[in-house]
Amino acid sequence: MLESPIMKTELIKDILTSAPDSRTVTVCGWVRTMRDSKNLVFIQVNDGSCFASIQLTFDRTNPAVPANVETIESAIAGISTGASIRATGKLIESPASGQSVEVVLETLTLLGTCPGDSYPLQKKATSMEFLRENAHLRARSNTFGAVFRMRSQMAFALHSFFQERGFYYINTPEITCSDCEGAGEMFQITTLSMEKIAELGVKAGNGGMKIEDAHKIVDYSKDFFGKKASLTVSGQLEAETLATALGRVYTFGPTFRAENSNTTRHLAEFWMCEPEMAFFDLEDDMDIQEEFVKYLLNWALTKCTADMEFFNKRIQPGVIDTLRHVVETPFKRVSYTDAVAELEKHADEFEFKPYWGCDLQTEHERYLTEKIFKCPVMVYNYPKEIKAFYMKLNDDNKTVKAVDVLVPGLGEIIGGSEREENYDKLLARINDLGLNPKDYGWYLDLRKFGTVPHSGFGLGFERLMLYVTGMANIRDVIPFPRAPKLADF
Repeated sequence: MLESPIMKTELIKDILTSAPDSRTVTVCGWVRTMRDSKNLVFIQVNDGSCFASIQLTFDRTNPAVPANVETIESAIAGISTGASIRATGKLIESPASGQSVEVVLETLTLLGTCPGDSYPLQKKATSMEFLRENAHLRARSNTFGAVFRMRSQMAFALHSFFQERGFYYINTPEITCSDCEGAGEMFQITTLSMEKIAELGVKAGNGGMKIEDAHKIVDYSKDFFGKKASLTVSGQLEAETLATALGRVYTFGPTFRAENSNTTRHLAEFWMCEPEMAFFDLEDDMDIQEEFVKYLLNWALTKCTADMEFFNKRIQPGVIDTLRHVVETPFKRVSYTDAVAELEKHADEFEFKPYWGCDLQTEHERYLTEKIFKCPVMVYNYPKEIKAFYMKLNDDNKTVKAVDVLVPGLGEIIGGSEREENYDKLLARINDLGLNPKDYGWYLDLRKFGTVPHSGFGLGFERLMLYVTGMANIRDVIPFPRAPKLADF
């Protein structure tokens, strides 16, 4: 086999943990800082593989200075913050504090210049909003480098958890003709002419029909799918079809919601992890949810220590203790009825007054975890009126077998339920909510052909990322956020 002509480049995270044995290493990355004194040059280089940078040194008075000193000096002259370089040199023990090794330069190549007068990250005051406006560059900052490394680790942890427990990873469609949540806040997709649809709207308005009802006269049989289609808000319904064949499955991918909420907690495109388990009842569902949350947080604490220390020091002091508390504490399980009763004792504490039948607000969820029970809480058996049609009805005919996992400092991190496996009851719920049974024919079929008790849940990946990093804005834990009036990349 021919040897690859490509020069081997080592990751800085691996070099930093190597012994200072004077071997030659090759470093590629972006310059964070450079200090050039009369005789000594110190260059801090980062390649994104870890939080730390490695120091390259060049001593002009060293008798063993490389023969190609003019090439090195030329590269040094062109270096500024953000420039990209390739360097080779001897790996030696570093006399400086805070680093175990450094590289004594033998060669230095300037790959890409970075003009200091126009490089956005050269500015000393870089607010989160400023970095958000420069999302194509923000991953080079310490904060967002840490965030996106953590995002990669959490995705890997998610897959590891389910693969270790006999789940199968499946892919559910991003284009759907049914609304899982029944909320109607979906992005419609079409190949029909927008101009012609607009003309129909104008004609409808002139003819007495409300313009917002103009879509009713659009002929979707001529559209690509022959019916109205949208981007999915959840892969759950489709995942159930695989769970009733493979037993345990999970999907992990982007979902979309056209909710016009311009807040720090909403995105129009976000990632969901949605496992579905055949033969699981609500208790089984709650057991695996608690295990899942603890697994993910423990992964962050044990495998991402450098980045977690940065978040703890610079982003949210105490975040490590918060995560450790969740990992080490049994989750409290309390019915919705009992939870509301506890909240009503402290009604004066809330902007939104709690009452039986209300949808719990974030302030209620955090009060339960931080003030009343002082631990993670699993609230179950919610009123059927505030939950989705597919959730299993309890014998009281008032509540469904739903559960939300609440954690201190955030509130809800998981929502799940036992699914209704009875055909007649599911059909009745669909009709009661004014949904079209024809849109759910295939879903109802699952209850006709070998139905089984089954359960599942959904974890919003960006909400998890907010929790483990301590970041305040959900737009800062996804590389390219999609929100109202925000889709620049």
